[in-house]
This record gives sequence, C-alpha cells and structure tokens, in this order.
Amino acid sequence: MGTLGKAIYTVGFWIRETGQAIDRLGCRLQGSYYFQEQLSRHRTLMNVFDKAPVVDKDVFVAPSASIIGDVQVGRGSSIWYGCVLRGDVNSINIGAGTNIQDNSLVHVAKSNLSGKVLPTIIGDNVTVGHSAILHGCTVEDEAFVGMGATLLDGVYVEKHAMVAAGALVRQNTRVPCGEVWAGNPAKFLRKLTEEEMAFISQSALNYSNLARVHEAENAKGFDEIEFEKVLRKKFARRDEEYDSMLGVVRETPPELVLPDNILPDKVPKAS
Repeated sequence: MGTLGKAIYTVGFWIRETGQAIDRLGCRLQGSYYFQEQLSRHRTLMNVFDKAPVVDKDVFVAPSASIIGDVQVGRGSSIWYGCVLRGDVNSINIGAGTNIQDNSLVHVAKSNLSGKVLPTIIGDNVTVGHSAILHGCTVEDEAFVGMGATLLDGVYVEKHAMVAAGALVRQNTRVPCGEVWAGNPAKFLRKLTEEEMAFISQSALNYSNLARVHEAENAKGFDEIEFEKVLRKKFARRDEEYDSMLGVVRETPPELVLPDNILPDKVPKAS
C-alpha cells in the first residue's frame, strides 16, 4: 500500500470513529442522567491495510472468531468459537470442508533462519481439534490435528496423517502419510488403522453438517428464539405414565427435531 492508500485508510478510520466521539460528547452534555452503552469492537473479519480475508459464502464463521488479514477459507469449511486466524506477515490458506475447532490459533511466519517463506496451508477435509496451535506449517488433505496439539514453523503433515492430542511437533518435522505422532516432542507412535482413516474423513463431514445447525441458530432473531423457548416448555418431555393419566399426547413439532446426522445414535421409534 502506497502513501495515498495509507492516507485514505487513515481518513476512513477517523470517519468511523466520529460516531463514537459524538456519542461520548452527548453523554457528557446529559450530565448525571446519561447512560453510556458499552459497544463491542469485535469484528469477525478484519483487514490489515490492503490485506483482507476472502471467505466463501458457504463457510460458517462463529461470531466470536477472528479472521484477520491475508486469509482464504474454502467452501464448506467452518471456523468455530474463539478461533483466531491471523494472516498479517504472511498468508493463511484453508481448503474446502475443513474445520478449525474452538479456541484454535492459526498464525504465520515471515521467514525462518534459512530464509524460507512460511505461510500456513491447510488442505481439504482437515480436522483441527480444540485449542490447537498451527504456526507457519502445512497440513495436507484429510489429515487430523488433535486437541491442544502444537505445530511449529516448517512442519509438514501429510495426507491421512494424525497428530495426537497435546503433541508438540518441532520445527521442520515431516509427519508421513498414515502415521500417528504423539508426545513432546512428537515422535512416531504407530500406523493408522483403516477404521481411523475412515474416521478422519467422517469427522470432517460431521463438522460440516454441525456447522449448518450452528449457522442457522446464530441467524435467529430475538423473537424467534423466545418463541422456541415457549414451544420447548410446552412440549417438554414428561413421564409416559404421567401423560397417560392426564390423557395427554405430546408430539414434538418438526422445528424442534434435530437432523439425524447431528444425533447419530438417534433411532426412530417404530410406529
């Protein structure tokens, strides 16, 4: 961004601040009778000068997540509550159908000691568990990063590989396809089973489906939420014997039934 671009950015910033300044002035003029509302400055998507996130319209981004700077997120992916994706000194690229779970941190490095450029690249249908840290690394398609795992600069996780929960993968380590790495520092533990490989693919699909439910819930207005509270109270489950004594037949409204893929253990009752 050149000098003119920075000047325009600065002017835009001050125009946006003007509204809050007027609000503060009005509060002072009201004296002891004023009520000052504290507004949250949180922005889910935020640019850093000319670096702006590019997020597909089919992506679920939780309201408390932060996607900052040069970040690309592909179709059907989900960025969950409390996540921070900060692409300021380099870029972050996330493929399709990938889930970055709650409180995870994805950052980048400008370079390492050898001068290598270190963006963070995450492929398609990848699962990144809660509170994981990914820094200047590459994770290929259909890989799995467990909860609380840390991937340092230059780490390369191959397709169908798994980094176990709590593992610390040191700089420039390569995790080969079909292997489980665990520990601090992370080392080869064993080979993945076929069932575990299938689970990794299914995990990404499950989170993609679950994201649609959370997206719908977050889109609801106040009136709709209050109406559903009344419905839930009215159709709350009671003991069948209790209901039969009163002659009550309770049927759950369709809008209160979750999709079967959210509750996989749910078995429909025989008629």
